[in-house]
Amino acid sequence: MNVIEMKQLTKMYKKGRGIENISFSIKEGEIFGFIGPNGAGKSTTIRTLLNYIHPTSGSATVFGKDIVKNSKEIRQRVGYLPSEVHYYDDMKALDLLLYSAKFHQYKQINRINELAEKLQLDLTKKIEDLSFGNRKKVGIVQTLLHEPKLLILDEPTGGLDPLMQNIFFDLLNEEREKGATIFFSSHILSEVQKMCDRVAIIKDGQLVKVERIETLTKNNLKKVNVKLEDGKLFHSTLEGIINLEHNGDNSSFLYSGRMKDLLQHIHTMDISDISIEEPSLEEVFMHFYE
Repeated sequence: MNVIEMKQLTKMYKKGRGIENISFSIKEGEIFGFIGPNGAGKSTTIRTLLNYIHPTSGSATVFGKDIVKNSKEIRQRVGYLPSEVHYYDDMKALDLLLYSAKFHQYKQINRINELAEKLQLDLTKKIEDLSFGNRKKVGIVQTLLHEPKLLILDEPTGGLDPLMQNIFFDLLNEEREKGATIFFSSHILSEVQKMCDRVAIIKDGQLVKVERIETLTKNNLKKVNVKLEDGKLFHSTLEGIINLEHNGDNSSFLYSGRMKDLLQHIHTMDISDISIEEPSLEEVFMHFYE
């Protein structure tokens, strides 16, 4: 079953680009990454999906329900964490979360305390007295408290220190084990590689690629490090060599051609050292953007 399904989803603005013809689906129980730099269209896609802004054309469903016609019903079952959270400054964190729980008719109030304890969040403080990171923690508790079947997270780790990020990822894995589906938007590629099953890459409002993480990092593209004898630098016009860089007497590049051709080519050179390995998601990502 597909929890999210987008078909040619488009949002155009009068004064600038939005998103155009976005089509992909997310399966039940999946952790799905959505990556691209700031301004690529990630937040626009999410806000359109939640019907905070109306699509110009195309369609999408969440839990099989139309995002425009059934938006209220959809939101009851979704936990949404925006990239920036804004609350009533004079409310205490606990009062705000209790207020939020009423929208979902959720009465297991002890869950708020359990989540706050894991995140080391002081619920007695007013929002105005909380740091940016602690406000983000309030947002995380609000997102998770009603045990939603779908989590939509837009740059969720902003403001969290590395230790708290690991706690947050543990919470996400707990929700997944309970059957939740997670749509994870980020420009921090190491997070996506760590957490996600599949990933969609967006560039300038258009979808570039949808693929499994291991396929992206293993399919065709290799990272090659070469060191020549006598301090010479590696240079080549061989087709498939991308992003050739030199660091001292070491040369590195990505290679998308046939491995047989590369090995035959390198065999003609005086090599003192060579390594061929899988690229990181970040290196694959930059390949698509260049």
